[in-house]
Amino acid sequence: MGFGSTAKKLQKVTEMADKLYERFERLREQVNDLTETVEDTHGRVAELEAELAEQRALVEALAEKEGVDVEAVVGEADAEAASAGVTDSGSDGADGND
Repeated sequence: MGFGSTAKKLQKVTEMADKLYERFERLREQVNDLTETVEDTHGRVAELEAELAEQRALVEALAEKEGVDVEAVVGEADAEAASAGVTDSGSDGADGND
């Protein structure tokens, strides 16, 4: 076993390292893309939450002006949703993600 055998082994190790490096770079790109997507999504969700809060305030103000008991209506809707198996996923804004 001379230098030829060692050279072949080194060549195999080098090829494996190159493949691993390429795979690592693809993975890094995927993670970067995913991070961008998560950040974009977070921004859109924050905008939607703010818009929803504004709309809720307007609806509550209109309901109050018309003499509608907002709490009673929300309670009824929650009860109907619960009986239908639908869960409230934080419509009150208290989800802890602020």
